[in-house]
Amino acid sequence: MSKINNINRRKFLEIFGCCTCGFVVSSCTSAPITERKQLKLLPEASLNRQAAQIYENVKRKTKLSDDKKQLDEIKEIGNKIENAVSIYFASINKKDPTYYFKWDYILIDNKKIKNAWCMPGGKIAVYTGILEITKNKHGLAAVMGHEIAHAVAKHSVERASRGAVLNVSTQVIDILSGGKLSTVNRTTGMNTVGLLTQMGILNPFNRKQESEADYLGLIFSSLSGYDIRETVKVWERMKEYNKGKTPPEFMSTHPSPDNRIKKINEWTNKIIFDYPPIKNI
Repeated sequence: MSKINNINRRKFLEIFGCCTCGFVVSSCTSAPITERKQLKLLPEASLNRQAAQIYENVKRKTKLSDDKKQLDEIKEIGNKIENAVSIYFASINKKDPTYYFKWDYILIDNKKIKNAWCMPGGKIAVYTGILEITKNKHGLAAVMGHEIAHAVAKHSVERASRGAVLNVSTQVIDILSGGKLSTVNRTTGMNTVGLLTQMGILNPFNRKQESEADYLGLIFSSLSGYDIRETVKVWERMKEYNKGKTPPEFMSTHPSPDNRIKKINEWTNKIIFDYPPIKNI
């Protein structure tokens, strides 16, 4: 019986591999500028629609700031980065990754949250709390450039695709191992396999995306005419604010503050030279 099961498992693996290999290979693309290989199995348009719905819910249910002057500055920075991205990719004869974006900006009235985000499709939110960290338009451009870079590089599509692959792969391995992964989880009383996967695969992968967004964000901010030397000051202030709250890097989805600051310092001067401001945007 064991021999038959082994044959069946091997046969299942062969069929599964044949069915998925071509699909996965055909879904491999490259991130803009960095040329890092990406796996994108899920349709971007579908993710953009879902993001737009979530964004509208956030606008309805969240308290928005009535500070028109600050919101206008956010929109001005965003518009400059939008235009810089489009002009840059046109200048190197590459498809504009933001072509189908429907940009929109909100300022959320919450001083406790030091954050900003950009959903797939160009939906951007800035929390009033982050303004204490950014201090000025150059600092704000650094944060917005980073968040916009996530959307430009399609990181959400990539994360969703990788999550789907890992989920299916884990189930397949569990079947082929005769349920040993499930046994581990039952024995430990927790999703041990999922936790190890998170720390061993997803967290390093997410840190790679965060570092890529730092790099691309510097480029987009520089192209837009902002002083990217302010970026490292923003992350130093964020480091000070988060002092004692940051988990060890191997447990985090973000690079450690020290590593992040080190990399930004290494990149800044070369990016200023290689990606000077685009005129008249």
